[in-house]
Amino acid sequence: MIPRALESAVRASLRRFPVVGLVGARQTGKTTLARKLLRALPGGAVLLDLERPSDLAKLAEPELYLEPLAGRLVVLDEVQRLPGLFPVLRALVDARRRPGRFLLLGSASPDLPRQSAESLAGRIAYHELGPFALHEVGSAHAARLWLRGGFPGSFLARSGSASLAWREAFIATHLERDLPQLGIRVPAANLRRFWLMLAHGHAQLWNASRIGASLGLTVPTMRHYLDILSATFMVRELAPFHANLRKRLVKSPKVYVRDSGLLHALLGLGTRDDVLAHPVSGASWEGWVIEQILALAPTGSRASFFRTAAGAGIDLLLERPGGSTLAFEIKRSAAPRASRGLLTAMQDLGLKKAHVVCPVRERFTLAAGVEALPVEELPRVLGAAKPRLK
Repeated sequence: MIPRALESAVRASLRRFPVVGLVGARQTGKTTLARKLLRALPGGAVLLDLERPSDLAKLAEPELYLEPLAGRLVVLDEVQRLPGLFPVLRALVDARRRPGRFLLLGSASPDLPRQSAESLAGRIAYHELGPFALHEVGSAHAARLWLRGGFPGSFLARSGSASLAWREAFIATHLERDLPQLGIRVPAANLRRFWLMLAHGHAQLWNASRIGASLGLTVPTMRHYLDILSATFMVRELAPFHANLRKRLVKSPKVYVRDSGLLHALLGLGTRDDVLAHPVSGASWEGWVIEQILALAPTGSRASFFRTAAGAGIDLLLERPGGSTLAFEIKRSAAPRASRGLLTAMQDLGLKKAHVVCPVRERFTLAAGVEALPVEELPRVLGAAKPRLK
């Protein structure tokens, strides 16, 4: 089993908070990680999978079932299936407050953050478990991770064709089963077409009017569909950076399909050659690198991009707790350069340093304050643990 970098953070939260939430898309390994945590706990724990009717029936009277378990960790898997449980958890925690009472696993119900905010404020710490990241699987697998994405079922598949089949089945299941189980009632065919439009416009500015005109749907419907895919961790909206500058700044977000493997499956790209020959290749690599950076970012960091109407821009600004900001330009080129747009953006923002992340073997200087950076070096730049090199 590939160790997950988030494990230590979840353990630390269980030692500090009565309730810990572990959220993320389906099939990223939340239950596997929870079972690993449980094996290391003294005194045992209780795991309830709320997709199993027998476990769900145990919580018909949740207070009666859970109160006698006050001395043990209770793990509730797919907790979004029982939204009325949050007020009960709050009452139980307040009656006997101690760390590590509940571990909640959720597959991104759109209402889940609101429910927890209303009922468990000050009692819960949330962590997001994404697909595998490069610092978890090792730099030797970078090409495979980019092509297949980080969902364990896809990344660990025995062959490329098996991986693609897994991803195609995941997309269908997400649209036809997972979303209806979350209470989302939209036509699966329409949402698939919308998702495909986003894949073709991967890493581009959000333009609801253009997409809506292509699909024959309204702008509010486009916004609703985007919210659904964002809330279920399929799509990332990267916000524009706002600053009081005498510049006309782009104000629309950029939209990415979060997992590169799902992006390639949506576009019917099964092999590395297929990806390299497709116009989305550079944008795919940009989105994949952004996900690697954000997987390493400290809790509380804020991510955005910067672009002016005149063309100055930076692909990713990472504002870290404490006030420091890292700037990343992302280029899929073995001969990168410090573009005029990047240098102008650095001057506009008063940045002294920026990194151009590119597929090179070692770091080297491109211009004053601008350094070419291999993706494998990101953990060092971000102050994270040394990557697993194989």
